[in-house]
Amino acid sequence: MTHHVDVHVGKRVRHRRWLIGMTQQQLAQQVGIKFQQIQKYETGANRISASRLWDIAETLDVPVSFFFEGLEETQKDEADKKSVPVDLMGDKEALDLVRSYYAIPENQRRRLFELARVLSDVA
Repeated sequence: MTHHVDVHVGKRVRHRRWLIGMTQQQLAQQVGIKFQQIQKYETGANRISASRLWDIAETLDVPVSFFFEGLEETQKDEADKKSVPVDLMGDKEALDLVRSYYAIPENQRRRLFELARVLSDVA
């Protein structure tokens, strides 16, 4: 049975990996394991040992604490069951949207943000 902390840490690994455009295979090679193990880590099916988490953090260029960020909020959100998915950044479409958003020049990005805010108020 998976533990909610293992699931959260795995989602954060996947989140960071996707943000930097790294595949499971690339991460696995740099850490020295098979990509199937990365899959198990990212789903929370397997727990990540402290030393392996350290290696993953170094490979993904984040502090180990990154993987635990938002853990309290995730638990609160799950309890509240708000309309926004708890693992919004675990959604590939959402990550693609974020990447595309930050690829837009800043002045246009601000205007797009204001448009999105207006549209969301209408809905």
